Amino acid sequence: MTGHEVAEEGVVRRDEAAELAAALGESQWQAPRVRPLDRRLAVDRDSVERGLASLVLTVVELLRQLMERQALRRVDLGDLTDEQVERIGTTLMALEEQMARLREHFGLSPEDLNLDLGPLGPLLPSD
Repeated sequence: MTGHEVAEEGVVRRDEAAELAAALGESQWQAPRVRPLDRRLAVDRDSVERGLASLVLTVVELLRQLMERQALRRVDLGDLTDEQVERIGTTLMALEEQMARLREHFGLSPEDLNLDLGPLGPLLPSD
């Protein structure tokens, strides 16, 4: 058995971590120390609340925009009565106003709700 092999239950296995440490010029490999989660993350109630609000409002804003686009398609197709168009418009305006109040309450801007999906671009299309 060489210095980089470990015997477990009668089976000899390579110690790849020790081989890598030796290749990097380290005398021996040591597992990283794992600290409790509360020491690694500075978690406070305000940041958790704001983060959760941001996530929920992002989902609601995405759904609001999808509903608005669907309503516009139906209006363009002409398959809604004038009363339905009026009711949909009023409802969407009220929802948009409520979203603005909630964003203000949590100190969020509309840009805070638009997640960057990397190569896919932003989650919410800009109007």
